[in-house]
Amino acid sequence: MNNGKTRILAHLLAIRDNRPRHFTAGALVASASLFGMVAAFGTAPDSAEIREYQRVVVEQLPLALGAIQTTETNSFVREERIQRGDTVAALLSRLGVQDEKAFGFLRQQPDTQPLFRQLRPGKIVTAHTSVTGELLTLTFPLNGLKDNTLVVERRDGRLQVGEQAHAFTTQVVMKAGEIHSSLFAATDAIGLPDSIATQMADIFGGDIDFHRDLRRGDRFSVVYELLLDHGQPARTGRILATEFANNGKTFRAVWFESKEGQGYYTAEGKNIRKAFLRSPLEFSRVTSGFSYSRFHPIHQTWRAHKGVDYGAPIGTRVKATGDGIVEFVGRQGGYGNLVVIRHQGRFTTHYGHLNGFSAGMRKGQRVSQSDIIGYVGKTGWATGPHLHYEVRINDVHQNPLAVALPSAPPLASQQMAEFKLHADPLVYRLDRIRGMNLALLD
Repeated sequence: MNNGKTRILAHLLAIRDNRPRHFTAGALVASASLFGMVAAFGTAPDSAEIREYQRVVVEQLPLALGAIQTTETNSFVREERIQRGDTVAALLSRLGVQDEKAFGFLRQQPDTQPLFRQLRPGKIVTAHTSVTGELLTLTFPLNGLKDNTLVVERRDGRLQVGEQAHAFTTQVVMKAGEIHSSLFAATDAIGLPDSIATQMADIFGGDIDFHRDLRRGDRFSVVYELLLDHGQPARTGRILATEFANNGKTFRAVWFESKEGQGYYTAEGKNIRKAFLRSPLEFSRVTSGFSYSRFHPIHQTWRAHKGVDYGAPIGTRVKATGDGIVEFVGRQGGYGNLVVIRHQGRFTTHYGHLNGFSAGMRKGQRVSQSDIIGYVGKTGWATGPHLHYEVRINDVHQNPLAVALPSAPPLASQQMAEFKLHADPLVYRLDRIRGMNLALLD
């Protein structure tokens, strides 16, 4: 036992005695390395000396044949947005098309003429070309409501023309705003497209007259579809849900489709569509309100004015305010060109001073709410272009701006479960938009 302890102690003493020599050797090696580096830095040549030894050498290096060979399958795809003043030739050039035969084909074919007539700025056109600029495929979105695309495609060495349904992707957008002067000023301030503002006015057209009912401080929220083409906004879609707070009253509408039909409903399932719109014009100013006595500008006498005059430019479209049957079309005394529509038996609406009628308008024709029936003019006893609009019940004049309007039927009880499942997420979005917007204003 004692012999073992003695050996361990002797080993430890040997390590202690040898340690300074290891440290000294390490220090010497490190010092030598450090001085070596310092010496190297001190003897490096400066830039002037280096430039004396520099020279440019140009050599021709052979490339492997496989690196420069191309095949007919190699091609390019380019997208270009049509610019103001563009021509088809300029557009094809930017798309990389260097194909005179293809350009001649496009000019000569009757089916490709929309290319030359529909160069609307902002439209995105796509071309698929070979490495030599030969046109392989050209896709051109067509104007109109069908959302079709003109496709020029090379098959078996020959160009062919056809139409395809345009494939859009849909994005849901949420916006909120406040009225300070007008609806369009408020929607412009938040970047809301005019088409959505017009839809909103149509949706609430049975409750709000957007010509005279708007108040400073009125608020609105809207959830709508934005259609994208190759990731770029192409056009707006339908409003999915919207809210409008007007003069202390709040109106809400949610779009709902079912086997029984489609339309806008309140969050409780009531049909927001009224039997009559408040106004026969989309947007205008009221120049003369309903009254039983006013000074007539032509006859220079005080006379009853049992309607509303909407000042608007000649040619402005006039809409039927409700479903009905045309009872009169033609010229009638001071009304000038006049259309009378009968609704639900006892209601009639009158549209006077028209510049002209919609094509095919005739007595006995059935019309639907919002159908275009004529155009603003100044025929008859009119000093300027405007629409004279009357509402009568059992041939008794009513104030169009105040008369109570019946609503369309609500959803059936068996539809409510499906409707709530669809509507609740959209109503939640409206609540969030309103809350976020108020927080930002605070």
